[in-house]
Amino acid sequence: MINRKLIIAAALVCLANTGFAQTETPVTVKSEPGKVTMSGMVKTTATVVGIEPATRTVLLKDPKGKVVQVVVGEEARNFDQIKVGDVVKAEYSQALTIMLKKGNAPLTANETQTLERTPAGAKPGGSASREVTIMANVIAVNHQSGAVTLKGPQGNTVDLIVQDPEQLKRIKKGDQIQAVYTEAVAISVEPVAGK
Repeated sequence: MINRKLIIAAALVCLANTGFAQTETPVTVKSEPGKVTMSGMVKTTATVVGIEPATRTVLLKDPKGKVVQVVVGEEARNFDQIKVGDVVKAEYSQALTIMLKKGNAPLTANETQTLERTPAGAKPGGSASREVTIMANVIAVNHQSGAVTLKGPQGNTVDLIVQDPEQLKRIKKGDQIQAVYTEAVAISVEPVAGK
C-alpha cells in the first residue's frame, strides 16, 4: 500500500488554510494485484458574518468563532445573493489510483478540468473537478526500503514507497506506472435559517 497519510495531507491542504471547521471521512484504500486506490473527503461549514461588495469579500465564521476573509472571484455567479447569516458548505474529495502497466507506452501527463456554476439568480454555489493522469517509467526498485523510483514525462524522478510487499514483488525495472489523481469541490450557500 501507498502511504495513507499522503492522501489525507493532500486533501487538507486546500481547506486547512481557510480556518473552517472540518470533518473528514477516513481514507479508503482499495488494493488488488497491480492496483491501489485511495480516496478521502473533507467537509467544512461556516456562517456568513459580513460582506464587502466592493471587494467581493465575504467574512466567514466557523462554529468555534474564528472569522476568515474569502475573496469571491468574478467567475462565481450570484454574489449579490449572499446574505449575512447564510451558511456556506463545502465538500472536497480526492482520490489517487496507481496502476502497474507492462509494456512501453509513451510517457504522458494529461489534465482535464470541469466547472459548473449555479444558474443566474440562484444562491451562489457550484462544483469544480480536476483529473491528472501521468504515465511514468520504473527506473529502480529497492526491495529493502520498499522504494520504487519513477521517471516522469518531463524527466523528473520521484520515489514512491510501496508498503505492501506483495505489490512490491510485482514491480520490476522497466515497468510503467500510471497514476490518476482526481479532486473535486462542491460549494453551496444555504439561506438564513427561518427565512
